[in-house]
Order: sequence, then structure tokens, then C-alpha cells
Amino acid sequence: MPSQSPRAFLPLAAVLLALSSGAASACETGRVVDADGQGLAGIRVSDGTRIVVSAADGRFSGLRGGDAPVFVIRPADRSLPREGAHPAFWRAAGASGAACTFTLPAGDRAQDTLRVAVFADPQTGTTEEVGYYDRAIVEAALAGAPYDLGLMLGDVTNDDPALYPLIDRATARLDTPWLHAPGNHDLDFDARDDVGSTASFRAAYGPETYAWETAQANVLVLDNVIWQPAQKPTYVGGLREDQFAFVEAYLASAPRDRLLVVAAHIPWFDTASSGAPETVRSADRARLFAALQPFPHVLLLTGHRHTQQHVRHDAGTGWHGLTPLHEYNVGASSGAFWSGAADAAGIPDATMADGTPNGFAVVQVEAGGAYRLSWQPARAPADNPATTQAMSLHAPRVLRQGAYPAWGVYANVYMGQPDTRVEFRVGDGDWAPMRRVEQPDPRLLLENARDDLADTLRGRDRSPEATPSMHLWRGALPTRRDVGTHTVEVRAFDAWQGEQRARTTYRLDRFDGDASP
Repeated sequence: MPSQSPRAFLPLAAVLLALSSGAASACETGRVVDADGQGLAGIRVSDGTRIVVSAADGRFSGLRGGDAPVFVIRPADRSLPREGAHPAFWRAAGASGAACTFTLPAGDRAQDTLRVAVFADPQTGTTEEVGYYDRAIVEAALAGAPYDLGLMLGDVTNDDPALYPLIDRATARLDTPWLHAPGNHDLDFDARDDVGSTASFRAAYGPETYAWETAQANVLVLDNVIWQPAQKPTYVGGLREDQFAFVEAYLASAPRDRLLVVAAHIPWFDTASSGAPETVRSADRARLFAALQPFPHVLLLTGHRHTQQHVRHDAGTGWHGLTPLHEYNVGASSGAFWSGAADAAGIPDATMADGTPNGFAVVQVEAGGAYRLSWQPARAPADNPATTQAMSLHAPRVLRQGAYPAWGVYANVYMGQPDTRVEFRVGDGDWAPMRRVEQPDPRLLLENARDDLADTLRGRDRSPEATPSMHLWRGALPTRRDVGTHTVEVRAFDAWQGEQRARTTYRLDRFDGDASP
């Protein structure tokens, strides 16, 4: 999300800048070896612009390691050493000599399914918020571990690179290699150009545009935040020419028999209001989409919005493939910026403006390009059948018996799409379709009212104002039934996880002021 308090980048970035001023020969040459030190042939190595291939003895040359990190494109049959959450696939700009040797041990036995944890926008601005991230997000992810890979879709912190080591320590508890893309809150705001704006990020996480391969999926990680300090807005979604050089060179030879995952921060769909500058450069999007078009199976993963939705790109956004291109705009791990009333453990509610609870996504990839998605709320109360891993329900507590049926039950189906089938029934009645509506989630509207009516602050920051949700359904509650409590059951047919259910209740009462028959 847009920066509110730009800060100068920290000494960490200065370390990188000092390294990058080294000799131009830094990591121009190097070597790729196996666990026994034997040279590996055919391994692709890049400086973020050009790609070279290691020779029979494992040696490579022709890169500009003095200007940018040098990295290997991990092949599907190899692994990499790892320190905490950081796989050793890159060397800092200016590295030389023995540091330019990459070790790639043989990979583990190929698995049928690749499980990927996807975190977007942890956006921690204080050590206290890193604690929330650790106790809410990492703890929830541990319950579903292990994962084969982790993807961090930017805004690792909220303008404070000094917090990177703390959040990395928490993430490392998942014992998974993590790949990071930078967000607009990972920039150095006194940088004079876009390349310089990710100096602190590169010092911590290495290249900002790169590729990683597994047997089930190729992962293309992109820095699509263009820093333009002399303009308004100060950043826009897009790619530089050197990034396109890498992307197009990589895709020209990338395997097409598996899913291609493109991970970035800024959504590829434009979110600007009418008359405002575009939020992603349409020409850049069209060029990227043209490069992706030959691939039969592509999934775009983005963050940034602190809401959640699925978008299907077509010719209107520059995609000309045979079928629409799926973009999953992933909800934020920080939810609504760690806002809202705290629970018994002291962790803010953090529900997003569209009613989605904060959490993370899981992508399960099968051979041949098939994938399944799920959203994992950080804290879904086990004792509340109206709030499950898949959805949350809202219904009035009591209605007048015989009243006009103008009040409804609402289902916020977190992974819902426009064509998702959602139905409800009362008691043992017949299932009836619910209608998709684009309006605020009434559960969050109620939280807004509680904040409005409170005499004291209920949390450090109040919950966000509810905005129209893209995954909300409504069903009118019947009132011509017996006085008493009635059970409402909702079922949603999730495209990837199958049928999901939740339950709530409402009560019908007589109104004492009604005239006797």
C-alpha cells in the first residue's frame, strides 16, 4: 500500500553499495559444483539481465557481478544449502573468488505434490508487530507444515529494513526455503532511481527478479514496483528493460510441461479510480503477457491490496491466450495493517476491509500444471461454526415472525469467485441459491459500529472501514416459520477444495405490540 512515512535507507544498504563499487570482474566468472566439489554442466547463472550456462567443468563467465547480485536458477533435480529461511542461490554484488562458487547438492526424491506457503504483506513496522506475525501467521503455518517452498510477496516490513533479521528468524521456524519479492514498503525512499531503491532489500534477500525450478512448477519472481521519485505517484507497477531482458531470456528456454508461477507484489490489474494514473503500466503488462502466452499453465500471484480476490485476464488487459489468465491477488498476512481490537492473546483482529481474516495462502501443485489453492486464516475459532477456514456467516439474531423477508444471511467465502456456487437452507429445508453481492461485509460493519460507539480506544488502530467485498453472498431469511431458533446452513463449492460448510442461527419472535387476530 502507499507509503505514509518514507524513511532513509539504513546502513545495511550502504554495505551493499560499498560492495557494488568493487572491481568490474567480480563474479564475472565462477563455478557450479555438486556436494563433492565436482563441476556441474548446464546450470544457468544470471546477473539479473543476461543468463549464461556452466561448462563441462562447472565454470561460467560473462556476467557483471560488480553491478548486481549473481544467482543460479535452481534446476528441478538439484537443491541448495540453506541458512535459516535463506537458500544460498545468490552472491552479493562485488563478491569474487571462492565466493563465486555455487554448490548444488543432488535433490531429494521427486514428490507428487509441491506445497507452497504464500505470505503477502506481513508489513511489520515494530518489534511488537513482528511478534504478532510470529504468533499468528507462523504459528498457523506450522499447524499445516511441512512446505516445500515459501513465497513472500513483498512488504516484508513497513518501511523498516532493520526488522528483516527479526522477521526472518520467525519465518525460519517453518524450516522451508523462502523466496522474496520486494514491495513498495521495502524500498529505500531516498534512492535516486528504481535500481537503487531496492539496495536494502538486495542486501538481505538478494536479487529481486529471478527464477527457481521444481519438478512441478517453475517460479518466476519479479520486482514489479517501479520507483519514480520525481513523479506523482512515486511508484507504479511495471518492469524495467533489464528485467524484461532476463524474463524473456529465461522464458525462451523454460520447460512448458509444468505450472509457471509468476510471483510479484503489485497486482497486474489496474486499480486506479476514474481519471487517476494507472497503477500498473499497461504496456509493460502487455509485454509480459505476450512472453507468458506460449505457456499452457500460468498462475499469477500478487499482494499489495490488503484484500483478496481472483481476476481472470483476457484481451481487455492484454492477454490473448486460449483461456483466461488467472491472477490470485492474495490477502495480507498483516490483514488490515495489524489493526482492530485485540484478542485474549493480545493479537489485533486484523480483519481486512473486504471481511477476509488475515492469514496466508497455500498452493498445491501437481504434475502437468494442475494446482489447488486455499486460504488459511490466522485464527479461525474452532468453537464457532459460523466462522470456519473457508467462510464466515452473518445473520440477525432475531426477526419478527411473519415480517416481510427483507433481512438476510450473508456468507463471506474467502476464496469465492464470481461463478462460485453458494447455497443455504434453513433447518432441514431445501437448498436454495444465494446471490452474489458487491457490498461491505456486515460483520465488519458491525465492528465499525463498535469502534464508533466505544468511549475508549479498543485497540491501537481501529478496524478498517468496510468496503465492498468481491466474495460475498446473500440469502433472504424466511420469517413464516415457528417461533423459536432456526439453524441456517451454508455450503460453498470451492473450485479447489470441494464443498465447504458453515452454520449459524436466528430466532423468530412474536411482537407484543401486534394486534390479536
